Amino acid sequence: MPYFDVASTAPLHPVARQALLAALDEGWADPARLYREGRRARMLLDAARQTAAEAVGCRPDELSFTSSGTRAVHTAVAGALAGRRRTGRHLTVSAVEHSSVLHAAEAHEADGGTVTEVGVDRTGRAAPEAFRAALRADTALACLQSANHEVGTVQPVAEVAAVCREAGVPLLVDAAQSLGWEPVEGDWSLLAASAHKWGGPPGVGLLAVRKGVRFAAPAPADERERGRAPGFENLPAIVAAAASLRAVREEAAAERERLAALVDRIRARVPELVPDVDVVGDPVRRLPHLVTFSCLYVDGEALLGELDRTGFAVSSGSSCTSSTLTPSHVLRAMGVLSEGNVRVSLPLGVAEADVDRFLDVLPGVVRRVRGHLADAVGGPGGGGADLVLDTLGKRCPIPVIELARAIGDVPVGGTVTVLSDDEAARLDIPAWCGMREQEYGGERAVPGGTAYVVRRRT
Repeated sequence: MPYFDVASTAPLHPVARQALLAALDEGWADPARLYREGRRARMLLDAARQTAAEAVGCRPDELSFTSSGTRAVHTAVAGALAGRRRTGRHLTVSAVEHSSVLHAAEAHEADGGTVTEVGVDRTGRAAPEAFRAALRADTALACLQSANHEVGTVQPVAEVAAVCREAGVPLLVDAAQSLGWEPVEGDWSLLAASAHKWGGPPGVGLLAVRKGVRFAAPAPADERERGRAPGFENLPAIVAAAASLRAVREEAAAERERLAALVDRIRARVPELVPDVDVVGDPVRRLPHLVTFSCLYVDGEALLGELDRTGFAVSSGSSCTSSTLTPSHVLRAMGVLSEGNVRVSLPLGVAEADVDRFLDVLPGVVRRVRGHLADAVGGPGGGGADLVLDTLGKRCPIPVIELARAIGDVPVGGTVTVLSDDEAARLDIPAWCGMREQEYGGERAVPGGTAYVVRRRT
């Protein structure tokens, strides 16, 4: 079964497996002890730290191993804010950060701090000048991911780092999606990453804090990992994580162009094969292996289920596959369609034939899912110059499907007002108007939900 979801987690790399098994035999002892087994464990830990630091682009004594990438992010945010408390309690983040960063920002705000979100354009890119405008005299920390986890857009980290350096503000970079490909450029101050994203074992995160950055460990003092990651190190997993990072980097250099060409093929062919599709993310400044597209009139969960039945494991940022029934914060910030969202992230060594087969089966899968939903919705209502569609209680993508059915029942210049209590409609109805060249007339609150007005232009 082709696995096209390495942006979520990559399969364990063969080098990681070999290193893990070897370290289980050689690295079981406490690396803080002075007897022979402890010294052997310490040598393995030091070698792993050296290897990982070279991949990150920092000094070994600036790098700590944590229990996960999320823990690394939370520790970085809390430690930098605590270390710079005298400067102020203002935090700046991009609107498309990973949820681990946004959750840390929410906790900071709940504790009395302030947070500014920097918006992005329709490709998901945050502009350096937007960061400059968001920084204040009391800004203690800024956060910007190296590349987006949902759409693959690469962020201008070096430029934003220069802006932050000029303002005297440390920059935390979440490099989880990009570190397996290359080091993060620029004069960043803190960095976090997660081993399972590049084929290392789960349960290992990296936290780099450069010399000179004011940092106060948020947890009780501990003698291990410079006090930044309390508890006994999972040495076998750490050794496997470092070994696989070095191996993946070597393979990525050879695979980059091939995977980028395969993704270009997907980006070009999907809109040709499937009508009413929006391919999102920056087409040029992007990760080489990741592409995301959204299909109108498709339930995301049903689409992913059908693809799974045809043998393809893919992911989604769609609200339709979320237990919260809210749109992806990334897609919302970009202002693009959220329904029927599919994220394809190709593994190293993927067969070209598997990508071609994905393109072969996708049109039929989308057609079947659309057909099932069309049957469930039924036909349009009555005509007239203006229509009101009551879709209260109906979830994505039903409101948009009913809008698409009804727009032809009003004359050019007439309006369709969609009543909906689905949060995704706030994103999807304007996006639908942009795709179908109709005029979005805005929204207003109504009892039980929101009214979205669409005026027919064509």
